[in-house]
Amino acid sequence: MIRLDNISKQNGHQILFIDASMGVLKGEKVGLVGPNGAGKTTLFRMMTGQEPPDDGLVVTDPGITIGYFSQDVGEMSGQSAVAAVMDGVGPVSALAAEMAALEADMADPDKADQFDAVIERYGEVQHQFEELDGYALEARAREVLAGLSFSQERMDGDVGLLSGGWKMRVALARILLMRPDAMLLDEPSNHLDLESLIWLENFLKTYDGALLMTSHDRAFMNRIINKVVEIDAGQLITYSGDLDFYDQQRALTEQQRQAQYERQQAMLAKEIKFIERFKARASHAAQVQSRVKKLDKIERVEAPRRRQTIQFEFASPPRSGEDVVALKGVNKAYGEHRIYADLDFLVRRRERWCVLGANGAGKSTLLKLVAGADAPDAGAVNIGASVKMGYFAQHAMDLLDGDETIFESLERSFPQAGQGVLRNLAGCFGFSGDDVEKPCRVLSGGEKARLVMAKMLFDPPNLLVLDEPTNHLDMATKEMLVAALADFEGTMLFVSHDRHFLAALSNRVLELTPEGVHQYGGGYTEYVARTGQEAPGLHPG
Repeated sequence: MIRLDNISKQNGHQILFIDASMGVLKGEKVGLVGPNGAGKTTLFRMMTGQEPPDDGLVVTDPGITIGYFSQDVGEMSGQSAVAAVMDGVGPVSALAAEMAALEADMADPDKADQFDAVIERYGEVQHQFEELDGYALEARAREVLAGLSFSQERMDGDVGLLSGGWKMRVALARILLMRPDAMLLDEPSNHLDLESLIWLENFLKTYDGALLMTSHDRAFMNRIINKVVEIDAGQLITYSGDLDFYDQQRALTEQQRQAQYERQQAMLAKEIKFIERFKARASHAAQVQSRVKKLDKIERVEAPRRRQTIQFEFASPPRSGEDVVALKGVNKAYGEHRIYADLDFLVRRRERWCVLGANGAGKSTLLKLVAGADAPDAGAVNIGASVKMGYFAQHAMDLLDGDETIFESLERSFPQAGQGVLRNLAGCFGFSGDDVEKPCRVLSGGEKARLVMAKMLFDPPNLLVLDEPTNHLDMATKEMLVAALADFEGTMLFVSHDRHFLAALSNRVLELTPEGVHQYGGGYTEYVARTGQEAPGLHPG
């Protein structure tokens, strides 16, 4: 379906690809992996013809449709979310818009004299709309939007009033409704809650075209893909299987290359020693010459490049009292929308509560109440003795000073810490070398999240309140964070849509449902086993 043949590509001074090749066939579901900045988005842009390779060919089967979802969704306004989604499917949306305008004309007394002409035109447009299965298309558009957690109200509201994250979902829904022959999805799992993520996973599993996708969500990607393409030092290396298989194969290949490299190094050392020892002796001149020639001809095995794995170790937090947070008789509403009525909830030392619930169930509200960022309408939120809290929310990233560099920001937070210590801290969170000199205003969402996290965990609190801490984080940083938090000796209350994060770190579950609040002993894995569902409100299966 889509093939890259011996492509080379350079961005400024950075060489992204050198004679690299890969292909995606119908029915294949391919995960694209590689470190940040390796060229994943550039690869998508070459496949869609938005950017040509410097050398080599991009070949697509004639007549195939390609749907490309990127993080850059562009301007959307002046129509409903449903209309914006149907827009991606071509003439149907134009006919739907014309039908709506003609219906308005029919009801307009000022246009009574044109009534017959309007009726006639309406009949023609409606016929074309039906021919293209327009009524079914609108129903399908609503189904896709509902899968991505849109309420009816939000579907029919002006798309221009939606936040960036919801506009992303509209752009994604557009591609899914199209059901093109090939889908290129660049981080489709960003900005999705757990319910939407599981719905999208099931949708993509049943999609029968060619799929190439990137995602920082390991569980999501692993359940969909049957092939991995890795961008590694300008090459495209293909592995059949999922991410777990890719990890095993990669480790095996690295071991083999290391062993091969060490064998060659030992052989070279032996030959060089012989040459050094006998080069001055005339009796050995011929042997020495032949060995020098042999060494010149040998193709050198390169040492495998070590993947940098970053590790962060917590200092021990101070010990808190046994009762860390107690909510008693808490009521909370926003206007008519009641979130909590008479909520009692106790968090004890070293418990790790993950909070599950559909959109609007009150997950972030609960965390804000505990963190003191919001107050209950009635009832009390009591923080226990000796509790030192760290609260991570998306708005924390807006509090960074744009004029400061990463290093200055860390230095201002920890004036007592030495330069070496702070550079080490920055390195753990993915800022190596000159990265620390970047001003905060140019940082991406992921970089800001890493900086805020570094500040919070360097002098650790004994209660961590985390609202979607893994949003924007790449897989390597997530792995580091999970490993670090697994050893954390304090208490946690968190919301996340990342199932790997939930399973690895929780030992209690608080489930928010329309029927009420339920508490489960045991972590997320036990919750799934007990309820038969991965998120509240989903049907088992």
